[in-house]
Amino acid sequence: MSDTSLTIDNILVPELTLCRVPASSKKRVLEFIAEQIHQYDNSLSETQIFNNLIARERLGSTGIGQGIAIPHCRLEGLEHVVGVLMTLVESIEFDAIDNQPVDLVFALIVPKEATSEHLELLSQLAEKFNERSFCDQLRDCDSARTLYQRMTASSE
Repeated sequence: MSDTSLTIDNILVPELTLCRVPASSKKRVLEFIAEQIHQYDNSLSETQIFNNLIARERLGSTGIGQGIAIPHCRLEGLEHVVGVLMTLVESIEFDAIDNQPVDLVFALIVPKEATSEHLELLSQLAEKFNERSFCDQLRDCDSARTLYQRMTASSE
């Protein structure tokens, strides 16, 4: 593991930034995340990612409120953190802490050992998503490219 501090723009790639994804349910969103990660890196198991995300959701929803969810899990054999950013066409039920449906999702898949990086990234995401105007800018994006640029532009 390198000790360079991870930031959102280190882990997010344009290929895993998706705008206005159609999704009918929380389960479907998690399946889609797993599919996208597998397509991006086919050495990673779609099934394992999905199962780990589901297992994490069973511990408590990763819907953090105000229409935002940060599903995350650890993955055996993963060597670097993988992030997936998506806006959804329509808000979906996500069992969020404020019971609001979710339309902004940032998934984080981290190596099994990477505890401190994992927590650091979660806190960076929570901080960013705490700014309503920033979230509105993300929701207003109509292309994945713009979404990626907005998400990575404001990273310090």
